[in-house]
Amino acid sequence: MPNNNNYVAIMAGGVGSRFWPASRTATPKQFLDILGIGKSLLRMTFERFLALCPAENIFVVTNGIYRELVKEHLPELSDNQILCEPSRNNTAPCVAYTALKLKALNAEANLVIAPSDHIILNEARFIEALVTALDFTKRNNALLTLGIQPTRPDTGYGYINYQKAPVEGEVHPVIRFTEKPPLEQAQSFLASGDYLWNAGIFIWKVEHLLAAFSRHAKEILDVLDAEPEHYNTSTEQAYIDRVYPNTLSISIDYAIMEKADNVFTIPSSFGWSDLGTWASLHSEAEHDAQNNVMNLGPHLLHNVNNCLLRAPKDKLVVITDLEDYIVVDEEDILLIHPKSKEQEIKKITEAIGNQFGAGFL
Repeated sequence: MPNNNNYVAIMAGGVGSRFWPASRTATPKQFLDILGIGKSLLRMTFERFLALCPAENIFVVTNGIYRELVKEHLPELSDNQILCEPSRNNTAPCVAYTALKLKALNAEANLVIAPSDHIILNEARFIEALVTALDFTKRNNALLTLGIQPTRPDTGYGYINYQKAPVEGEVHPVIRFTEKPPLEQAQSFLASGDYLWNAGIFIWKVEHLLAAFSRHAKEILDVLDAEPEHYNTSTEQAYIDRVYPNTLSISIDYAIMEKADNVFTIPSSFGWSDLGTWASLHSEAEHDAQNNVMNLGPHLLHNVNNCLLRAPKDKLVVITDLEDYIVVDEEDILLIHPKSKEQEIKKITEAIGNQFGAGFL
């Protein structure tokens, strides 16, 4: 049976600019049916965690402008389970906010923090790894992250250097983190066998997490814990709106994980993908015989290969002689872009904003 001291916080406040033009400021990718299966990424993430704890123990941290979208996709949640940030200050403040709120609810809270936009192909193995992690953090003063067994020298992920000798079962000490290395370094990491991808999925007991903040990022706690009596009351949002913008803008990796000496990892393999870009979606989604990934209605394709194609289901799509391209039709915007240059999409959106205004972003 799920443990009532287990909690999950899903981080769902990002804009997902590399999935433009499908992902827009008003409706980011976590609220989209990116896989074409009738469920948003946020909904899929929420349902995945129901095997770990009851719905009332699942919280969503998002930007204040997405409160109603979260309620629309997750009607099971109460208003108190939706944490709304008034400003985008990276992940450390949102993690601290979540921890302080849960501390006020349950001093024994054991917490999983995870992004809202990942693909997990083997969900049973994923939950199994989290159960192991939560059991370890319940009994030990430990900050734990799931490490993904790397399958290629990817320069878009952070890496975890870990000790091969476990401290217990599948739990290994972490030596250091390395952010997005150049290709040659990533190749050496893969060859050594001593490195894992950092999936950004963290597990810790709330009291131990707050102790780490007190030691390594006290300035964030000083802001958010100045008036703890507001948490889980009708005045919480007004308090957060007032103080949260004053927190340091920094990631949880830089603020805590890279400084702490009680960091552990569980090497894992459960079919994980960080859906950060169109190319990552092309890699993970189902392909046709020509290696195309399609989310289309009626279509006629001739000599179209290795493409990602997305258009409204009521639009007839006809394409001839196209290879290795991203084609995304969102009614008011049509993107046709080489898949090999997809990292430029984020820069393109900056130019779009400057030239045509925020309405297209």
